[in-house]
Amino acid sequence: MTAKRGFKKEKDVVKKFNNWKKDRDAQEWLKIMGYDIKEIEKVKAIQVTGSHKTDVQVEIKIYLKQGLGIENISVKLVSNPQGFNQIDKRWIDKYAELWNMPDKLLKTLKMFTGEIKPLKPSKKDNRRIFLDELSKKEQKEIIDFFEKNKILIVNDLFKGRDNFPAIWMLIYQKDTNIWTFVLMSVVMNFYGNGKVFITKQGSLKIGKIGMQRKGGDAGRPSATMLQFKMNPCEITNYIIKNNGQND
Repeated sequence: MTAKRGFKKEKDVVKKFNNWKKDRDAQEWLKIMGYDIKEIEKVKAIQVTGSHKTDVQVEIKIYLKQGLGIENISVKLVSNPQGFNQIDKRWIDKYAELWNMPDKLLKTLKMFTGEIKPLKPSKKDNRRIFLDELSKKEQKEIIDFFEKNKILIVNDLFKGRDNFPAIWMLIYQKDTNIWTFVLMSVVMNFYGNGKVFITKQGSLKIGKIGMQRKGGDAGRPSATMLQFKMNPCEITNYIIKNNGQND
């Protein structure tokens, strides 16, 4: 669901949930999550800090029911509708551990980011190689690995597998003042659906997800980390086009 009402940051989302009795957006979000407003006794939201996919956790207490409903939400704040939002960034060794990556692919990706010096540096950048400069066999091995493990990879990028797995995504597009609240499984299917391929720029695409060298960081070692990006506005535009928009 989308609506043209806004907020500025994750702390605002927490405040809106905690003011759910008066806040129209919070009431809509609770309804989307399947709660009947008339049955809710108490709502408590907190901001989750640290390296988790969840930014805001909401506890919902229902009248005459024992236990709490726990909802984990990933919040994406978007300034540029054409821009990309980082969804995950780690050292390649960590990805290798998560996804049981072959040693050969591990080494290739480290040369791609420049974490280790490539055997034959790219003419475009002597610190690294680009995936389109590899042999056809090596390119196929990369594509086959990410295609074979796509479900696991997309789940880790969006949802995570720690104590705070994200179940919902809340996207706020600042320029249009539109928010979108959507189930994470829908998000994963939307962005993960499509071919795995090497781009003309020499990076990798997994459906609508881009994989690239992090870069930046004034040349510090962290510039050689691997990152995955997506444009959150793509799913907002898709939902508006297919399901309409509420004011």
